[in-house]
Amino acid sequence: MTVMTPAPIEQDDDEMLVPHSDITDNHEPMEVVAPAEGANNLENQPVEDPPSSRFTWRIENFSRLNTKKHYSEVFIVGGFKWRILIFPKGNNVDHLSMYLDVADSASLPYGWSRYAQFSLAVINQAHNKYSVRKDTQHQFNARESDWGFTSFMPLSELYEPARGYLVNDTVVVEAEVAVRRVVDYWSYDSKKETGYVGLKNQGATCYMNSLLQTLFHIPYFRKAVYHMPTTENDFPSPSIPLALQSLFYKLQYSDSSVATKELTKSFGWDTYDSFMQHDVQELNRVLCEKLEDKMKGTVVEGTIQQLFEGHHMNYIECINVDYKSTRKESFYDLQLDVKGCRDVYASFDKYVEVERLEGDNKYHAEKYGLQDARKGVLFIDFPPVLQLQLKRFEYDFMRDTMVKINDRYEFPLQLDLDRENGKYLSPEADRSICNLYTLHSVLVHSGGVHGGHYYAYIRPTLSDQWYKFDDERVTKEDVKRALEEQYGGEEELPQANPGFNNTPFKFTKYSNAYMLVYIRECDKEKIICNVDEKDIAEHLRERLKREQEEKENKKKEKAEAHLYTIIKVARDEDLAEQIGKDIYFDLVDHDKVKCFRIQKQIPFNLFKEEVAKEFGIPVQFQRFWLWAKRQNHTYRPNRPLTPLEEAQSVGQLREVSSKVHNAEVKLFLEVELGLDMRPIPPPDKTKEDILLFFKLYDPEKEEMRYVGRLFVKSTGKPMDILTKLSEMAGYDPHEEIEIFEEIKFEPNVMCEHIDRKLTFRASQLEDGDIICFQKAVPVESVDKFRYPDVPSFLDYVHNRLVVHFRSLERPKEDDFCLELSKTHTYDDVVEKLAHQVGLDDPSKIRLTSHNCYSQQPKPQPIKYRGIDHLTDMLVHYNQTSDILYYEVLDIPLPELQGLKTLKVAFHHATKDEVTIHTIRLPKQSTVGDVLNDLKTKVELSNPSAELRLLEVFYHKIYKIFPSSEKIENINDQYWTLRAEEIPEEEKNLGPHDRLIHVYHFIKETAQNQIQNFGEPFFLVIREGETLSEVKARIQKKLLVPDDEFSKWKFAFLCLGRPEYLQDTDIVSSRFQRRDVYGAWEQYLGVEHADNTPKRTYAANQNRHTYEKPVKIYN
Repeated sequence: MTVMTPAPIEQDDDEMLVPHSDITDNHEPMEVVAPAEGANNLENQPVEDPPSSRFTWRIENFSRLNTKKHYSEVFIVGGFKWRILIFPKGNNVDHLSMYLDVADSASLPYGWSRYAQFSLAVINQAHNKYSVRKDTQHQFNARESDWGFTSFMPLSELYEPARGYLVNDTVVVEAEVAVRRVVDYWSYDSKKETGYVGLKNQGATCYMNSLLQTLFHIPYFRKAVYHMPTTENDFPSPSIPLALQSLFYKLQYSDSSVATKELTKSFGWDTYDSFMQHDVQELNRVLCEKLEDKMKGTVVEGTIQQLFEGHHMNYIECINVDYKSTRKESFYDLQLDVKGCRDVYASFDKYVEVERLEGDNKYHAEKYGLQDARKGVLFIDFPPVLQLQLKRFEYDFMRDTMVKINDRYEFPLQLDLDRENGKYLSPEADRSICNLYTLHSVLVHSGGVHGGHYYAYIRPTLSDQWYKFDDERVTKEDVKRALEEQYGGEEELPQANPGFNNTPFKFTKYSNAYMLVYIRECDKEKIICNVDEKDIAEHLRERLKREQEEKENKKKEKAEAHLYTIIKVARDEDLAEQIGKDIYFDLVDHDKVKCFRIQKQIPFNLFKEEVAKEFGIPVQFQRFWLWAKRQNHTYRPNRPLTPLEEAQSVGQLREVSSKVHNAEVKLFLEVELGLDMRPIPPPDKTKEDILLFFKLYDPEKEEMRYVGRLFVKSTGKPMDILTKLSEMAGYDPHEEIEIFEEIKFEPNVMCEHIDRKLTFRASQLEDGDIICFQKAVPVESVDKFRYPDVPSFLDYVHNRLVVHFRSLERPKEDDFCLELSKTHTYDDVVEKLAHQVGLDDPSKIRLTSHNCYSQQPKPQPIKYRGIDHLTDMLVHYNQTSDILYYEVLDIPLPELQGLKTLKVAFHHATKDEVTIHTIRLPKQSTVGDVLNDLKTKVELSNPSAELRLLEVFYHKIYKIFPSSEKIENINDQYWTLRAEEIPEEEKNLGPHDRLIHVYHFIKETAQNQIQNFGEPFFLVIREGETLSEVKARIQKKLLVPDDEFSKWKFAFLCLGRPEYLQDTDIVSSRFQRRDVYGAWEQYLGVEHADNTPKRTYAANQNRHTYEKPVKIYN
């Protein structure tokens, strides 16, 4: 069955978007930077709604599908044929894979292309709000005729009937497709079309880009950044002011999009941070705090406060007595409720709403005791630049997860905070200041709670023209796009067949405003000021102009690269410089030799003149050899250039091993020196002559160096040149010498002894081969040297690794480095490590590998002899690290691995104290064994006291562990394990007595949500017992003073909903239900007044569940 309904789509997603392929990548970036939708190039060009439709596909007998791929029927949107492609068992992943496919791609004309924004969804047939929906956009073409999500949703969730996605073996899939005008994304020039440039996305940094563009387009802020003192000796990476100055300068004067890597480096971020999506508000707060700190003691000190700081007054005013308590606080941004509010004004009304403190919630006033009172907030002053954070993300206590609030929420172009006779202002506010604000920017989040895409609508000069800043792309937009389309909520679509179906279709808009920036009208001239080159320090202008020139030169070089050949010339001097220091194998690192960039049409003979000028070697004394890569992956001089080749142009040269003209040619310059050390013409070379290169090894010093090259006759023998080798090495002519051939070094070293009596030809020696030689080591002296001969030394060099060891307690700091070998076993590594730290028993060392992506230790340590070799310890996926973490244990690791370690918090029965104990027992031990061990370590109220072990999480008791339960699978990493004495009253429960949970909580007025805190406990309640009697026992148990206890309210809570109790209520009557999953879901709640003050920067309530906090380290 299929249903067609029109529907536009408006968002990106954080999944990896790919054309389907039977081979998929293992790593998916957190955010995809897809081409943005078509922009209006002309200021007054109308924005047209694209043709769009919704297609619903019911897939019956889903679990019995036995094809790898499964296609839907064809549906038409925008005059094009589409269909959905799914992989019911996953496209080589354990997720459902789903794509949108151009149905007739095989028959379309050459060069076809179409651009669509679309979403794909698997509908939850039990609760529609739990449907999984993912959105993206793509330009389809012959190479990429399908596009979508390889990991759409886990198969385990899809196939579990209780989840609601698979009902009666039927899955319902939806596609919403909006076809847009094809835009040549790559040729679009933001600067040319709009006068502004965008910011490049580093992976998942669109949230940062939207904020930086907003701050940049507050000219007063930009001017202050330019005036922060920096010097020409500063470097951007460690300096936030210089990095931000550099970024702003480039945004102002560059013709193309600007990179943010220097700035994120100045934050102290690594690559991993750039691939973490963070929260805009938190980054804004942390960045402003950093800049405020860096501005102290400079000419721009106080700028952040002048721009963004406002003040409000928290007050509590008694109704019946003359007493008022006030507290002034500052804010840099305001968090406004979205849920339950239709617009910004409704949020401000809620912000200053008066709460009455009466009844059980009376206020304790000094000298007057408990009094009825009014509690609220009023504003003393608002800042020139007002930043409003909209609470689009909230924690849902019922579902125990973060949710995004997509409700419709309106915000005006002009915001009047003096409305209704200044209802938001405190009595001491300066009423002469007009608090009328104009909207400057709208930051938008498009997507769901688990990620998405951020961009900003800004009007830099507060004119009627809006611009959309979407990473690298800037487009002109109209006011409707910037305002109304960012309100969120639902949108009703026109019916395709009005007479056929009377039910209009509505869909939720997942793109909506997340942060608003307003500028006060009376401060507009000051804030939107002129910023030009005179505001920028000269050293900064010079530095950035140099950078721009270098960039232009590189660009020019790149554009002209096809006209030039790069010739890398290696000489004897390079070999002598590098061998034994930078390299040991082969002859030279070509990246460290002299490079010549020569036009391809230049004759080679002219190039030789360039060489003569550079090295002082006359042309007639130069002979050039071509290098060749051999089959064993070594790289050696192969043959001299022929006179014919030297007569050709540079562009006609090619490497021996290459069949094509390379942009780069490597040459060896052979220069022969006479007795006076001056160049002489090179000797004639016949087929009988072999050019050999010689390295000398000293086993005593463990050093190798290059000593020169020789021509030898192929019919000659090594014994003929021994005297010459002694001379090259500076040895006595009669010194006994051993000679070896260095054959290859990958994957293993191959270096073989040469029989000095065989001819060079018989030993298969040829041009470019390498001979290594050394003094012969007598048999009796071999043990004196670690590496007595060339093969053993080269083997050592090939396998050696310098490993950086860090203590697991200080994972950011290197403790020391050790030179180890790739061949070292687990035992070798811990033995050397133990020796370094002065430990007698290496088995007390525990190692942990390094995660190359997070730059953190891996969560699980290496088991004793669990990894055979050092190289395996250092590998993380396809990357190799040089970092290992270590711990020194108090017992040997093999013994520890047989034990289970638990952290247990013991709550004393009569003292108000908690002690943490580490219990270490064999894994097969029981909870009873843990409690017996604990008894030997704690002070009990009496020797016969019995203990129990509880699992506590978020201030609720989830489990009492049976004493027979094995401890092997108990997890103390996330839950708290609490041990306590069992009270006597609980040991002798009567037939009608009940053991109930008692938890402390506060009720957040603004969000009407319950928040538990403090230590939960058990209480025995008896049949017929009133709340008054229960309260008396609770007060006695907790030793709470009367005046404090009188403020507490008591309620029966079931599934998070409070039902307040009166003193005469029978408590046990509430605890009769048996249909509640988990005893912790119904409890006696003790409500405390929420007296926590609002902070300048309120704790961020818009946090995504998976995010790590934003940190700027510098």
